[in-house]
This record gives sequence, structure tokens and C-alpha cells, in this order.
Amino acid sequence: AGSTHTALYIYRWPTDKENSTGIVSQVESCTVSGPGISSYADNATGAGASLKHCLDKAMKIIPAEQQWETPTYLGATAGMRLLREQNSTKAEQVLAEVAKAIGEYPVDFRGARILTGNEEGSFGWITVNYLLETLVKCSFTGKWIHPPAEDVVGALDLGGASTQIAFLPGTTIDDSSTRVVLRLYGTNYSIYTHSYLCYGQNQALKMLMASLHQGSPSPQQISHPCYPKGYRENITTADLYNSPCVRAPSTPSPAQVLTVMGTGDAAACTTAIQKLFNFSCGANRTCGFNGVYQPPVRGQFFAFSGLYHNFHFLNLTGGQSLTSVNATIGQFCTSSWEKKEFPTMDRTHLRDACAASSYTLALLLQGYKFNHMTWLNIHFVPQVANVDMGWTLGYMLNLTNIIPSETPQRVIVLQRSNWIAATVLLAVMLILIFCLLTVICCQKNSSGYESL
Repeated sequence: AGSTHTALYIYRWPTDKENSTGIVSQVESCTVSGPGISSYADNATGAGASLKHCLDKAMKIIPAEQQWETPTYLGATAGMRLLREQNSTKAEQVLAEVAKAIGEYPVDFRGARILTGNEEGSFGWITVNYLLETLVKCSFTGKWIHPPAEDVVGALDLGGASTQIAFLPGTTIDDSSTRVVLRLYGTNYSIYTHSYLCYGQNQALKMLMASLHQGSPSPQQISHPCYPKGYRENITTADLYNSPCVRAPSTPSPAQVLTVMGTGDAAACTTAIQKLFNFSCGANRTCGFNGVYQPPVRGQFFAFSGLYHNFHFLNLTGGQSLTSVNATIGQFCTSSWEKKEFPTMDRTHLRDACAASSYTLALLLQGYKFNHMTWLNIHFVPQVANVDMGWTLGYMLNLTNIIPSETPQRVIVLQRSNWIAATVLLAVMLILIFCLLTVICCQKNSSGYESL
């Protein structure tokens, strides 16, 4: 249950085999229609009702005889963390209603809760490394081997209300609040992770709009450099200042209407976005932003969720150089509203595309401190091994204890599909060997006859 939407994921794995990497598969995903559950703060029953379609779909997929023994969880992230800050009672009511809705289905429901920021970051890290088999893998000799620590990758996530970074640094983590120790397959991993609340895309763009409003010479007009030139819309101060992430200079009048006009100025857009961050660090301290400790980034990183989608729209997920990325975003941000021809994209996403891509770039470069050298270590992906990237798989693996703390003692039996493939391959090889032997024998008989 994210800040902008809720999704249901169904995972499947054999229970009669040794648990190992690669054994869990994603059977189905279903996106709940409507906003995230935190949007139902004033209509808690609506949050529960919104889940019905996807839960009904799940009941058609999970075999009836297995439904009661299917563990089911609901995890909520930054949207609900923000609601809990605003009104803890309403947050509890929303969780109670979604739990009630799930409890009406014949599944082994094990509760709904709000994840901490560090949990969200570390579960995303587990997901990507589990799918890439960088934690443990089975060798050709049937032995379990631990890939070198250099193979472990970092995770970068951008949601609607928060952003997370998690990686295995090459140095000691000085701030214990950013350290998570995981024991997986007999190995301890001390990873760095931090979640920045309010720096998810939706909340960041809301902060950007408020900053532009407060810096505008006219209190009723906002010149937005990240919106296309020629774009125009009206918003209310009530909508602008309705989040704890956005602080109003004084109590705004709910009835006040503001006119937003796009100017399509790429340089001004970048400058305005960078003002949302505090990039200064204390003495003898490395940090990300807003004074939060962060060791230097190290190794390969997989970027997903909003980070992937923002760059995918501009075809920038193919390993382009930083110079090329900067040029593409700059060119897109200077085009006018009339010249933006994307018939399959809705108006809001098209309006926000420049701001979102510029924010993504600022977050990665100035925020997380990637540079020209380390930029190519970032891989923008939506899936790995046909499984959606994100914290949900890691959360499930943790709660169901699928990943053992110690190394498995024996090799798993191959899945049925793998057995079929292996059997067919073996049969083909035997036929080819038989044919080869037949040809050799025929050639020998032929040469013997000629001699006679």
C-alpha cells in the first residue's frame, strides 16, 4: 500500500523442496483502482472496499484447497507514515478497515502494518539481490557457494512520498540509525539504508510548487519553470498546502485560487529543484542531503519504481552517459506545451515529466552523490526475472522465513519445468550420439568392402 496506489502481488514457491534463490515466482499482480489507502483518511471504509476487486481476482488464481493456508500480508509505506504524523487515529482506522476487508476472505491473513523507512529500504535491497542470486547460488557440482561481496548490488527506490537508498558500503557505517544487519544464508550483511520522507516524487513536486508560490512576486500567480511554456492551470491554496511536507508561511485561505503558468526554462527548473535540498554536510562527515550521514556510494545499483519510469519515458534507461541524459532532459524541458505530442500519455504525467526527470537527476547526483564515473553503475529496471522490483518481495521473504539464516545443506530438486527441459535436452543429445555412431560404423563398413 504505497502513497499513490495499492497493488496486490501473488507469489508461489514449492513447499516440499529446500528453500533457495530463484525458487519464488511472481504469479500475478493487480493494481487497485483509485489512490493510495492514506487518501481515505476521511472515509476509512472506502480503503477496505477499494481492495475488493484485486482480492476477488486472487481467489480465482489461488487454488481453493490452498487458500486457507496462503499467508497474506498488507504492508503500508510513506503515505501512511505521513498520515500517522498528521492524525494517528485516522491512520489506525484505515489500517483496521483494510485488515477487516482482507479478513473476510478465506486466506491466512497475518496482519496489516506500516513499515519503517529503514525496513522499506532494506526489503528493496533483499528483493534485488535475491532475484540476481548475489547472496548464494548453486554451483554445477551441487554445492552452495557465496558470490563475492563485490557482486552484491545496491537498491534505489523512488515512491510518491519517500525515496530510499540501500547498499553495502566499503567502510564502517558510522551512524547506527542508518545501519541494518541481515543474516542471510550464513552470511552477515551490514548494509547502509536510509529513507527520506517527503522526498518521494509527488511530495517533492508539491514542495516545489509551494516554494515557487512563496517566491512569486504576485501572490495569485506562479511561474513554473518545469512546466511547458504555454501550459496554464488553476489550483487552490487548500490543495497546495494540504500535506505535512509542505509548510505554508501563514494560514492560507482555502478559497484562494492560484494561476500556474509554465515557462519551460530548463536551467531555472534545475535551480528551483535544487533549493528543495540542503546539500551541506557537517565537518569530517560524508552525507547524502539534509545532513543525513551517507558513506560514498559503492558498486552497482539497481534503480526502480519512479526512478525507472521517469527515465523510461525519455528513453534514458539504456545505459546512456550522463552528458546524454542531461542534454535529453534539457531539450525536453524547453519544448512548448503545443509541441508535446504523446497521445498515449495523460495530461498530468506529461505536464510533470520535465519536473520528474529533473528531480530524479538532482536526487541521484546532488542527493545521493553519484558522479560522471559512478553514473554508469546505475541500472534502471522495472523487473528482474519477471518479478516486479520493489520492497514487497523482500518483505514477504522475510515474514515467511523463505531465506534461511544459514546456508542450505542440500541442493533443491529442480522445478518441474526445469526437469522437462533437462529431459528433452538429454534425449536430443542421445539421439545425436546414436546418429554419429551409426555414421561412423557405416563409414568403416564401406571402407572394408572397398579393400576386399
